[in-house]
Order: sequence, then structure tokens, then C-alpha cells
Amino acid sequence: QVQLVESGGGLVQAGGSLRLSCAASGRTFSSLNMGWFRQAPGKEREFVAAISWSGDSTYYADSVKGRFTISRDNAKNTVYLQMNSLKPEDTAVYYCVEDRSLRTIVRISGGPIDSWGQGTQVTVSS
Repeated sequence: QVQLVESGGGLVQAGGSLRLSCAASGRTFSSLNMGWFRQAPGKEREFVAAISWSGDSTYYADSVKGRFTISRDNAKNTVYLQMNSLKPEDTAVYYCVEDRSLRTIVRISGGPIDSWGQGTQVTVSS
């Protein structure tokens, strides 16, 4: 019902920056809570960042606080993840998500995420 397409991944040296984008379609974007997860090889997907439909509230995993910034442009139906001071441990496939509940994205509430993108690879070299 909601289609999410990520872009902007790639290879970057430690200390560098990348900006991921996620374009959404299929519903009114301004009504969607949005976020990012990531999955490293051999590990489960983990929460990275989330933003409310209004953009007034943002949340971050402790591991990325102060380095990553989530934002959205409702006129362009797009959510962004600016990643600075990248570390090798940030290497993962990054997934854009949307959900009716912000609490579900930040994992305060259990249950499945409503929609997932296909993922974009981020590789940080040491």
C-alpha cells in the first residue's frame, strides 16, 4: 500500500558523511510517521532514527546520537538521514520504514512495522 524507495548508500571512509533519501508513495506522506532501521551482516535489524508526521519529534538510537540527523520534506514525499562521522560499525543495509504509530518505530510498542523499503547498502571502510 505504501511504497518506499531508498537511495544514497555507498562506500565511504571512516569519518566521512553520507545522506540517505527515502521517497514514499501510495498514501498521504504528511500523515506518516517515518524512520530508519539498519541490519549488519549476521545481526538483527535495529532501530536507528524516527520522525513524527509533523516533524516536531525525533528519536535516535544511542549509538548514532550526535552523528545522525533525520528530517523530512513533505512537499517532496521524502525523508532523509544525514550521517556524519561515520564509523566502520555503521556498515549495514539501511531500511526506510513507515508506521501508523511512532511508538512502534522506536520500539516502545511491539508489533510489526507497517512498511519497509528495499534497503540501501552503506559500507564504511577503516
